[in-house]
Amino acid sequence: MKVVGLVSGGKDSCYAMMKCIEYGHEIVALANLLPLDDSVDELDSYMYQTVGHQIVVSYAECMGLPLFRRRIHGSLRHQNLSYRATHGDEVEDMLMLLSEVKRQIPSITAVSSGAIASDYQRIRVESVCSRLRLVSLSYLWKQDQSLLLQEMISKRIAAVLVKVAAMGLVPAKHLGKDIAYLQQHLLRLKELYGSNVCGEGGEYESLTLDCPLFTNARIVLDGFEVVLHSPDSIASVGVLHPTAFHLEYKKETPSFGDNRLNEASKELGSIFDVQGDIVLKSEPKCESQSLASDFVSVSDVKLHISKTKHNYTFTMGCCIHDPSEPSEGLQKDLGSILKAIDSELVKNGFGWVNVLYIHLYIADMNEFALANETYVSFITEEKCPFGVPSRSTIELPLLQVGLGKAYVEVLVANDQSKQVLHVQSISCWAPSCIGPYSQATLHKNILYMAGQLGLDPPTMKLCSGGATAEVEQALVNCEAVARSFKCSLASSAILFVVYCSASLSCSEKIEIQHKLENFLEQRRPYNLDNKELSYSSDPMLLYVLAPDLPKSALVEIKPTLYVQEDDEDEEIESGVGTQEPLPRTFSSYWGFEHVPSIESCCQKYVIHEKICMVVLSLSNEDVTKICSESLVAVEKHGQHQYLGTQNHMKQVTRFCIYLLDKILVENYFSWGDIMSLRFYFSTCLDMSFDKLSLIFRDTLNEFAEIGGRIKTGTMP
Repeated sequence: MKVVGLVSGGKDSCYAMMKCIEYGHEIVALANLLPLDDSVDELDSYMYQTVGHQIVVSYAECMGLPLFRRRIHGSLRHQNLSYRATHGDEVEDMLMLLSEVKRQIPSITAVSSGAIASDYQRIRVESVCSRLRLVSLSYLWKQDQSLLLQEMISKRIAAVLVKVAAMGLVPAKHLGKDIAYLQQHLLRLKELYGSNVCGEGGEYESLTLDCPLFTNARIVLDGFEVVLHSPDSIASVGVLHPTAFHLEYKKETPSFGDNRLNEASKELGSIFDVQGDIVLKSEPKCESQSLASDFVSVSDVKLHISKTKHNYTFTMGCCIHDPSEPSEGLQKDLGSILKAIDSELVKNGFGWVNVLYIHLYIADMNEFALANETYVSFITEEKCPFGVPSRSTIELPLLQVGLGKAYVEVLVANDQSKQVLHVQSISCWAPSCIGPYSQATLHKNILYMAGQLGLDPPTMKLCSGGATAEVEQALVNCEAVARSFKCSLASSAILFVVYCSASLSCSEKIEIQHKLENFLEQRRPYNLDNKELSYSSDPMLLYVLAPDLPKSALVEIKPTLYVQEDDEDEEIESGVGTQEPLPRTFSSYWGFEHVPSIESCCQKYVIHEKICMVVLSLSNEDVTKICSESLVAVEKHGQHQYLGTQNHMKQVTRFCIYLLDKILVENYFSWGDIMSLRFYFSTCLDMSFDKLSLIFRDTLNEFAEIGGRIKTGTMP
């Protein structure tokens, strides 16, 4: 991509551009924001570094690139972490600046920034990029600062400190000193006071005087003054005000990267002053956003709703279901489904802002782009100011069982206490979410993570090496997301749903399982030694074969984690049918007490009075045992049974309900506590959605009459 580099003069913005070139991008322009008054060194801004702005003007000549500059007219107006276009805010100056860069150089498609740890800055850069339809590149994001500083020094970035504001940094002593000279001192300050080695906490600011990007000249600082802002005896605040400098031209032009600077339409080294008042314009609706109003409600949209007893979350599933009529296409099906869900949310006093997680199932992954286009017409950042829902998307054979081309399941909360992680920038941290879905959503201690593919984050391409390589990369990506919530997969995961491509061989499926288990096992010793993390128990594993996955991936991993609060000390029970049940009476029924050793099909994860998560996986052998043993027991009671697949499925559903009920009762939970009951079945059963739904409905009604522990209504 052709990239404009946001430059403050600091080491981070320069190194970020070097990383862009390393990953095959081309820097074609620079952009800088500076104070209205040249005599002012520093603005009171959370967004911009302006100390040393008098020297940044030389970057155009040093790099041989056009430099676009704009004076900052705005100030801090929108103080929330999330950002919305706000008149008079300093962020709008960046919008004006980059808008002009894009107008003059239309080939630019991306913006580079040097954010490392500041969500405040990253979110605002991403907001501007989104409004201008540019890609945000943030290759330093979440990287280890000690390693970053070492990389910058080893890759010949010569930068000096131009502001200090931390314990251990003295203006008269450290301003003007090179980062290489101060490296060991900065590392000591980290050990002593926990300060940020790269200055991400405001400890210091730097000014780059030379680096491999400076192919034409380096900057020589001839003179400067130290200006004290706060002469505190413990942590003085001071800035360097340059009084004289000159350029020292390089005799030989070193080559740096294969994709260098090449934009013939602009004079190399020119300075462009971007002026004009900020006028907030209403964003024109893109074609996809106008689609939402085009869909009309259809009578054959089926909604499946369940609510918890405590009523703070509920799940809603929706699909087009009309076996007699062919699907009208993915866009019509998905649009009608999302409109039906939207109406149901509004009817219950909710909106998309209340949605925590979305499972999107489509019948043909070749229509993934069309699905996204329809999706964004309903679910936007404007509708979700606290963060868009996390999402998982896979292909399922929906048409084979009499459904339409899409099925959507949403998890909804009636409060807005969720914590959302939505990083849109392409970085080395984890795959970006360029669109209205987030990497993860935390609600009531449960972390719902988006489905992760084996994507290499900086290139956003599937890693090579087959299924096991994809699994390992997907797990590394998941771990990076988990670390953002101060937890890890090995210590906090309670369930992994692993979607595997149906094209995988048996040996590849086994290798995937071993890779996942080894990944978790290798990280447990580290977690036991890490004071921030604590080992809990073995997570549950559920493998689902899907016809296809996004980007034709072989594996997609969807973890669910329990994020324990600092003062919690929970009793956690898990395993494969191995735990001693709590002393609570349970009445048997349907004759399944005569089925021996069948509980080995059960995985469960229980936190007393908080979580009960169960996975039942029934093999052909299990089904044979269930049907044969229970039929014998039923015949002894004189009840008549019909043979055949449908009857076998009836027995299987009865067994599932029986075993789930047993686990709930023994662990002091009720059916009213259930948020979601999901049933995966193989198309080789050759049963329609209609038949299976009827079997489940009849079984639940039968169960309601037996024990009275579940209430059934008009909706399943």
